Amino acid sequence: MKLTRSDKNPILIPQDAVWENKAVFNPAVVLFRSEWYLIYRAQGEDDVSRLGMARLASPAEVAERKPEPIFGPDPDSEYEVMGVEDPRISKIGKSYYMMYMAASKYPTLTKVPVHPRDAEWRVRVSLAKTADFESWSRYGMVISHIDSKDAALFPEKIENNFCLLHRVMPQVRIAVAPDGRNYKERGPVFGPREGMWDEGWVGVGAPPMKCPYGWVLFYHGADRERVYRLGIALLDVHDPSLVVARTAEPVLEPAESYEKEGRVKNVVFTCGAMEDTDKYWVYYGGADTVIGVASIGKQEVWDWARGEQAKSKYHEFEQIGKVTMEETEERDGI
Repeated sequence: MKLTRSDKNPILIPQDAVWENKAVFNPAVVLFRSEWYLIYRAQGEDDVSRLGMARLASPAEVAERKPEPIFGPDPDSEYEVMGVEDPRISKIGKSYYMMYMAASKYPTLTKVPVHPRDAEWRVRVSLAKTADFESWSRYGMVISHIDSKDAALFPEKIENNFCLLHRVMPQVRIAVAPDGRNYKERGPVFGPREGMWDEGWVGVGAPPMKCPYGWVLFYHGADRERVYRLGIALLDVHDPSLVVARTAEPVLEPAESYEKEGRVKNVVFTCGAMEDTDKYWVYYGGADTVIGVASIGKQEVWDWARGEQAKSKYHEFEQIGKVTMEETEERDGI
C-alpha cells in the first residue's frame, strides 16, 4: 500500500506574516461547519510555534487562511515559552479536543538525549477544547511528569474512558482518563522494529479512525539516520492497546524536493487525516517547512485490515519491537 501525493503539493507554504514566514507544517484536519479546515503549526521570526487555521476548498486546495494565529503559547506557562506544537484534534460530542505539545527548554541538561539536539528540549502533552475555534478552554499539561509528545485522542470513549495515545521515546503508549484530564498510564502499544524503516523510534500520527476491522492509525517512524516515514497500524477495536498489524513497508517516505530539503531534511510527518466517501486524506509536514497531502483508497486499507484481522484470530497479536511496561517504567520513571 502506498499513499498518492496530490499534484497540487505543497498546498500550504510560509507567507509574509512574521509569525509564519519561516515554516508551516504538521497540520491537524477537522470537519467544521460542513467544511474541512487545517489547524497547522507555524514558525516565524522568533522561532516560537503558534497555530494557524486554513479553510480548504477541496481536499487538496486551500481557499483561505486566517491572518492571525488562532492559538498561541500561554504567557504565564514556563512550559510554553517556545510555543505550542503539532496539534491533533478529535471531535467528541459537540466539542473539539486538541492535544498539543507545550515546548520549552530545560534550564540545565537533566536527561540523556536520544540525539544531541534533543537534549535541551522539554515537551509536555497538553490539552485545549473548543466548539468554534475562536474561544478555547485551556487545561494545560495532562501528562506533566515526563517528556512526551505525539498525543492523540480516540474520537469516542472506550469502556467509559477517554483514551490517549502518546509517545515516550522510543515507543507509542496508551493512557486513559474517565474525566478526559487526569490520565493514567496503561503501558506500551508498539515500538521500533529492528532492521526496518521504523527501527529508530515511532510516534502517533493522525488520531485513530475506526473501520469495520479495527482502528486505523497512520503513524510515523524514524530510522537511525532520522529519516521520517509514514506507516499504518491496525489496533484492536475493543482493546486498542493490542496491535493487530503494522505495514511492513512505509506508505509514504521523503521523495519530493519539498520533503527532502527544508528546515529539517527528509521528513514526512502527519498530525491529521480525514476520510471521505472512498479515500483517506493524510495531511503532513514536508521537511518541517511546508504542508502536503496524500491519499489512499479506503477499500485498499480495509482489505489489508480484513486480512490482518483474520490472521490475528489464529496468531498472537504483533509484538515486534514491543517493550514491556516494566522495562519502560524502570527506564523512564513512569
